[in-house]
Amino acid sequence: MTKPTKPVSEFGSEAEERAFWESHDSADHIDWSKAERARLPNLKPSSTSISIRLPNSLLERIKIAANKRDMPYQSLIKAWLTEKVDVKN
Repeated sequence: MTKPTKPVSEFGSEAEERAFWESHDSADHIDWSKAERARLPNLKPSSTSISIRLPNSLLERIKIAANKRDMPYQSLIKAWLTEKVDVKN
């Protein structure tokens, strides 16, 4: 047996919708028993900014290597880290 749901009005703006959901329970408006898992493969993965101390000479060598590959040095560092982590032992 499904739970009756209350209709949700159209919202004039994202801020109006956000305010509505901050003060209302979605279970009153959505039958979660019918929910299905969704895959969103095209979402950009979230990232976190970090700070790392490198010797100046190492950073310069990385920048030279990146320049030879015509890519930003941060991108090259990420690619190298990914390669290293993904190596199967």
